[in-house]
Amino acid sequence: MKVKVQTLDAKASGDIELNDEVFGVEPRADILHRVVTWQLEKRRGTARGARERSDVARTGKKYGKQKGGGTARHGDRRAPIFIGGGKAHGPRVRDFDPSLNKKVRALGLRMALSAKARDGQLVVMENLDLSEAKTKTLKERLGKLGFGKTALIIDGDALPVGFALASSNLREVNLLPAVGANVYDILKHETLVLTRAAVEKLEARFNG
Repeated sequence: MKVKVQTLDAKASGDIELNDEVFGVEPRADILHRVVTWQLEKRRGTARGARERSDVARTGKKYGKQKGGGTARHGDRRAPIFIGGGKAHGPRVRDFDPSLNKKVRALGLRMALSAKARDGQLVVMENLDLSEAKTKTLKERLGKLGFGKTALIIDGDALPVGFALASSNLREVNLLPAVGANVYDILKHETLVLTRAAVEKLEARFNG
């Protein structure tokens, strides 16, 4: 698959040949759904549980006499109605740590990249170098490129400091290094923008 390469000045900078094994896979909704669900579940923290009646360190001695005290017949101080007693029907510990085969995860990422390429929502840039790191200037340039409402921009090993600073106040633009490319973020944004370095890193990631 051949794609045109652009610069930040909206000028052509040649073509690039994309590997069909990475950008030409037929997307499957069930695979993408499994990977996205796995990602979102992995983000969840462990739910803390409350101490119940059997977990509270209080005496188990009977609170008072069974009869004649003029009060309720309590068994011990660990009852939920007492201060310091256990929680009645409290939350239980829940650990969200799902597993998903590495091959399925890799296939999902290739399908997400292929879906963007197939739908014409993939843009390849020469690089992200800026002469001046100003948000206003960058916003004007991105407007000419027509990235849509939201754009995920992925570069090589590291993100250019100037571009990162200039885009930090643009809510519609998000940046990631190639190592952080993931299915959820790619599908969440309308346009996927890759630099030449990002394309090389992603193709090496699957062909290595």
